[in-house]
Amino acid sequence: MIQRIQSVYLLLAALVSGVLIWVVEYFLNGEGNEFVGMDESLYFSIFMGSALMSVIALFLFRNRQLQTVVNRLNLLLNLFILGVYVYQSLMMSGETAVSEKGIGMFIPILSIVLIVLANKAIRKDEQLVKSADRLR
Repeated sequence: MIQRIQSVYLLLAALVSGVLIWVVEYFLNGEGNEFVGMDESLYFSIFMGSALMSVIALFLFRNRQLQTVVNRLNLLLNLFILGVYVYQSLMMSGETAVSEKGIGMFIPILSIVLIVLANKAIRKDEQLVKSADRLR
């Protein structure tokens, strides 16, 4: 299970979604307070859901089709949170002295990249199994 590259990608996606929200700031609001993902329960639950979906997909290594479906749902969830962050950053005030966008807004992008790489490796494994079945 862990020797497959898609398992490594899914484990990294789970760590990115589940651990980095505790450490990385997303932005500073108008009052100068930093906003971390665990401060807002909606963002926290979405990121924990994404991490949970990555872990579930990690253990679905015997059923590659279902693993791909779970990864696609996780991809949609990360695209949703990315859209919310982009909307929120565009709606922030424009003064440069107080409000800043943090590096934490790239967490969904990193998670999306890892999930896409995992899906690509799963598809490659599926093609390898199909080619081995043709030889029989």
